[in-house]
Order: sequence, then C-alpha cells, then structure tokens
Amino acid sequence: MKIIPVGSVASVIAPESYFTGRVVQTPLISTEAPARLASTLVNFEPGARTVWHTHPLGQTLYVVSGAGRVQSWGGPIREIRAGDVVFFEPGEKHWHGAGPSSAMAHVAMQEGLEGRYVDWLEKVSDEQYAG
Repeated sequence: MKIIPVGSVASVIAPESYFTGRVVQTPLISTEAPARLASTLVNFEPGARTVWHTHPLGQTLYVVSGAGRVQSWGGPIREIRAGDVVFFEPGEKHWHGAGPSSAMAHVAMQEGLEGRYVDWLEKVSDEQYAG
C-alpha cells in the first residue's frame, strides 16, 4: 500500500504550450511498471482549454466540478458537467476545457505506452472553441 498525503505533491500552472488560459494541475498518481496509470486533477478557469491531443491507450475524464466542453476531431462540441465521465478512444484527437463563463475541474486518467501518455498537437483556435 502507498498513501500519498494531501499537500505532498505540488500543484503547478500548466504550460502555455499545451493549454490556452489559466490551468492548474495537481498530479494524483503515476504508477510504476508493470502498472502504467497516470492521473491528474486539472482545474480550468473559464475559457481555458487543452490543445488538440491524443493518448496512445485512451483517456478517461471524471468531471468533479463546474461545466465544460469536449470535442473530438470532426465532431460536435459537447457540454460536460460535474459527475459526467468522458472516455476518448486510443489515438482519438480531442480537446477539453472549461465553458466560456464557467470554471471546470476534472480528474484525467490515462495509461502510458512505453512511457508515453500523450501526444500534444496544435492549439484549439478561438473559432474552434466557440463552435
């Protein structure tokens, strides 16, 4: 068993190269092989969002507060709210973030493939975010 005490892992401001707007990330767990789970609590201020990206083994989001948006490449923007669970298939190009006037927090969970958890792509434009 391993207990990670609250406050023992620092929250960080997410890098602008992977996000638009203010986003705070708090790592929850990164398991050691043979396990391969990584999980982070991500807090988005209104209008903040990820860039387009993919995950080699997919990604699950659990929305813990607020309301936000998600979109897969070529698909419609979907609204998400506290309590929703979103799953993106392996390799599915997508983005996620807060709504235009609401903050949103989610727990992001993904498995790594040979140490790779995410492939970051291009920014989501204001036009794409607005739909």
